[in-house]
Amino acid sequence: MTEDSEMELGFVGLGRMGSRMAARLVGAGHDLVVYDVDAEAVKALVDLGATAAGSASEVANRAAVVLTSLPTPAIVLDVVLGPDGIAQGGAVRRVVELSTTGTRTACRLADELGPRGVTSIDAPVSGGTSGAEKGTLAVMVSAPPADFAALQPVLSVLGKVFHVGTEPGLGQAMKLVNNYLSAAALATTSEAMAVGAKAGLDPRMMLDVLNAGSGRNSATQDKFPRSVLPGTFDFGFATGLMEKDLGLFAEEAASLQVPLWVGSVVHQMWRQTRDQLGADSDFTSIARLVEGWAGVEVRADGPDAP
Repeated sequence: MTEDSEMELGFVGLGRMGSRMAARLVGAGHDLVVYDVDAEAVKALVDLGATAAGSASEVANRAAVVLTSLPTPAIVLDVVLGPDGIAQGGAVRRVVELSTTGTRTACRLADELGPRGVTSIDAPVSGGTSGAEKGTLAVMVSAPPADFAALQPVLSVLGKVFHVGTEPGLGQAMKLVNNYLSAAALATTSEAMAVGAKAGLDPRMMLDVLNAGSGRNSATQDKFPRSVLPGTFDFGFATGLMEKDLGLFAEEAASLQVPLWVGSVVHQMWRQTRDQLGADSDFTSIARLVEGWAGVEVRADGPDAP
């Protein structure tokens, strides 16, 4: 492995999150070789200064560190371990998984990459497309201390980096806890705002009060002002992905024998949103589902964010 390959980064998966994270790395001066099944997504990064590869394995033949941002555990396993996957590359020594895959997938990657001399690091992120673009994501890294130290300068380009543990899967466990709370907050806030609006309260005034009081949460502070009150429903995260993450959280809870009384109902609401409004709908659309049940719209004029 040459010194150049040690310095070059790879990035596989240039979707809504991945494209923005990759763009930040290029903007920070990193040499980046990229691949995605979407040729237009690759071209957009090449236009920014990245180098295109023809496959995931080609990325891993060029770069010692390969970051991935992919939608589902099955796709992650195929892209990393498949016949033309990252594991087939000759230069790769660290794979940094930025996706939400669950602990079982993280552990499997570590088990299968380790004997090949490749360290698998789960480092899921939270903060949405806005955070990915601005470099304000929360990056939850589970890695041995030496690997964490080596990667921290790179990951710091993406946001605030947390070393949550050293064992494979702990980053994923942290991300699932985070996304469960985010999903629950959005579901319950949708119900609360529908009740208030139908009672005659002004929705923007309600948010002002909630954000000054004990009802404050990520939905009242960000998601409702930006995407629900203006009726745009364009926050940038898909309903199907949130439902997937809740399924992974339920699997984790079951494996640890932790009952989910509230979680089971929250998950049911997200399945219903996916089934009625589509997996590709924006996840703030859960408010539309509640509005339909309640017979009221929660809308307000004015700025889209506080």
